[in-house]
Amino acid sequence: MVLSLTLISLGASIALGFVHEFTKEPIELSKLNKKIEAIKKVVPEFNNDPAAEMYKLPSEWGDSLEVYPAKKDNELVGYGVKTYSKKGYSGNITLVVGLKPDGTIFNITVLEQKETPGLGTKMVLPAFKDQFNDKNPASFKMKVKKDGGQVDAITAATISSRAFCDAVQNAYSTLKKGDLK
Repeated sequence: MVLSLTLISLGASIALGFVHEFTKEPIELSKLNKKIEAIKKVVPEFNNDPAAEMYKLPSEWGDSLEVYPAKKDNELVGYGVKTYSKKGYSGNITLVVGLKPDGTIFNITVLEQKETPGLGTKMVLPAFKDQFNDKNPASFKMKVKKDGGQVDAITAATISSRAFCDAVQNAYSTLKKGDLK
């Protein structure tokens, strides 16, 4: 009985390792394509390859954020910043924030979130995320109204709304320290 369980476990382990190696590259490619599509949505029209020009800037949280410069005919039109917040109700929230060269938000898209379905997941809807468009975090209080800010929170999902604001502010602050003038 011990021998048969050992052989079954060994066979399952080998199969799992093979499947992992077989799917690793397609999964990475899928994540990259998702990121590139998100960048296309959050910055003005560009004709360079932001993924090839990507660089990292250290954030206030000790981690680094990925910055994707978008250029049209070698002139900077915006930045796509992959940012996150660990303060979501159900864990991390990952966004790509599109900022114009002056720091004004062009658009935002949600890459990953695990918030409560029907409540926190509403952060992906235009009714919530589009209120940030054309706002400059230098003058716009990036906090929910309940905390003295200017952001209309998602009903019954204040924690998710706070995390979203936190991630956007992290992107702006990091870029301001690094590249924004």
